Amino acid sequence: MTQRTLSINGNTVPRFLYGTAWKEDQTERLTKLSLENGFRGIDTANQRRHYDEAAVGTGIATVIESGLLQREDLFLQTKYTFQRGQDHRLPYDPEAPIATQVEQSFASSLEHLGTDWIDSYVLHGPTQREGLAEDDWAAWRAMETLHESGQTRMLGVSNISLKQLQTLCAEATVRPSFVQNRCYAVQQWDRALRDYCNAQEITYQGFSLLTANRQALSSPQLAQIAMKHGCTIAQMIFCFALEMGMIPLTGTTNAEHMRGDLCVFDLPLTPEDISFIENCGLR
Repeated sequence: MTQRTLSINGNTVPRFLYGTAWKEDQTERLTKLSLENGFRGIDTANQRRHYDEAAVGTGIATVIESGLLQREDLFLQTKYTFQRGQDHRLPYDPEAPIATQVEQSFASSLEHLGTDWIDSYVLHGPTQREGLAEDDWAAWRAMETLHESGQTRMLGVSNISLKQLQTLCAEATVRPSFVQNRCYAVQQWDRALRDYCNAQEITYQGFSLLTANRQALSSPQLAQIAMKHGCTIAQMIFCFALEMGMIPLTGTTNAEHMRGDLCVFDLPLTPEDISFIENCGLR
C-alpha cells in the first residue's frame, strides 16, 4: 500500500491527517513541525475550548512563507461547533440564528487560517445523541450554502451515530464526504458505521485510535505482531486503519513519531494480522 492520497469528488485528500486538538500554547509550533515532517493534511476547529485555530493558521503561514509549500499543497479541515461544545470564547453571536452563526464561524476560520477556501468543513457533532434536531438541519443547510458557493470544497460530520448519519444522508442536498468519529476497538473500530460509509462512498476518519484503546492495545499478541514487522504498536494500528479504508488522525507532539507515522504505508500486514487487530477489542 503506497498510495498516500485519495481523490474525492475531484479533490486530492491526504490519507493521514495531523490533529491539532488540545495543543494550547504549543499549537503553532506543532502545526509547523507536522508540516516540516511531511504532513499535508491539518485538522482543526473553530472551538477555542479544545483548539487554537488562529495558532494553527500562524503555523501554516510560517511554513508557506519559508517556501516549503504553498496553500494548494495543503488539505485544511475545520469545524463549526454548536454553543454547547464551546466555552465563553465564541466565534459567533450566540443570539444569532444558527445559519448566521455558521456563516460567522466560517468567516472567522478563513481569517484564522489565512485562506480563501476550506477543503473540508465539518459539523462538529449533532446537538443530541439521538436523531437530528432543527438546529442540526439549520447548520447543515448553511454549510450546504457554503459548499454551493465554492468556499468549502467538501462537507463532513463528526461524532455521529449510524442512525443519525443515515438520516442525514437520506435528506441532505449535499451529502457528507467525511465522517470523523472517535474509533473504539471494542466496537470493531466502529465497524457498523464504517460499513455504511463504504456503501455510501463516504470516507471515514478515525481519531483517538491510540488513546481510546489503551487496554485493547496492551495485548501481548499485538506486541508480537508489531515485533514481527519491526514496528511500534502505534504504527501497526495506523497501518491497519489505512488498510481498512480509514483516514487516521494523529496528534503526536514528537517529531520522530511524526516521521514514523508517515512510514506506515509500506508495512506488510497480512490478512491474518488485520483480522486479529479488527477483533482485538472483543477478546
